[in-house]
Amino acid sequence: MKIFRQLTANNVSVKEYKFLKELAMEAYLIENEDILILDDNNFSSVEVLDVELALKKSRRDRDGRIDILAKYGGEYLGIIELKKEEVNENSLSQLKDYLDQRNQILEIGGEDYWEEESEAKWIGVLIGESIDPLLQEKLMNGLDHNGIPIAGMTLRRFRSDQNEIFVISDTFFRFNYSTKDYSKFIFNGKEFNKGRLVNAVIKKYVESNPSVSYSQLKQAFPDNIQGSKFGVFDLKSNAEDIYSRWSHKRHYIKPDEVIELSDETISTCTQWNPVNIDKFIKRSKELGLEIELK
Repeated sequence: MKIFRQLTANNVSVKEYKFLKELAMEAYLIENEDILILDDNNFSSVEVLDVELALKKSRRDRDGRIDILAKYGGEYLGIIELKKEEVNENSLSQLKDYLDQRNQILEIGGEDYWEEESEAKWIGVLIGESIDPLLQEKLMNGLDHNGIPIAGMTLRRFRSDQNEIFVISDTFFRFNYSTKDYSKFIFNGKEFNKGRLVNAVIKKYVESNPSVSYSQLKQAFPDNIQGSKFGVFDLKSNAEDIYSRWSHKRHYIKPDEVIELSDETISTCTQWNPVNIDKFIKRSKELGLEIELK
């Protein structure tokens, strides 16, 4: 029996336009990596680090290949397994094999993949056109492998008569946050995750000190708080150069995210984890900026 699917959006009729190969799905996600965002907390900032990454003996008695390696903020590395059709228990088993060999990834990539002072945490992500109903239920209830959380996502593509492309994604993920995860903060009456908190606090500090210069702000929030070469913030021009050269977004660079100082325009860093965000909060409180952990 054939199933005919049709979607109508704003009076535009569209038909299903399947990804014929996993490589096509992979290419789409590379160009649209924000689709890989899993929630509004620790997994809201994502970038693709590498694709088709070979691992030795990662499929029991043979070698394997990771479809996508992604980084979520400054805390997690994600192994992403793609299937152009249904994701099922076999797909999950394959992902688990790769997660068991995760240490190979850091041996291969070193600081190109992880340059934070804290140890990398991991997450596995399954993506396909659909998900087996029983597996979908497990994902929605919270699924992990030896303590490593696993998320699922469906990705479906449609095309209109005018050749406009529409992609619909659904994420199935439940992560049980605890206090030690430092996932949500209250500042100035609003709720933020780690990276957005830093951006909001620096904006508020600058608003309260409108004459502050770049060098003065560096003294107030020195680079060693963040713990890597990116610092708490950098010149907007440097941040844009990093993104254009390496396609790695390490700073907030959109117009509503950048911050104007008396002498420069800056971008705050997106790479935060429980270790360096704790340092940032302590320094902020020393400067009279009160932050609460939700």
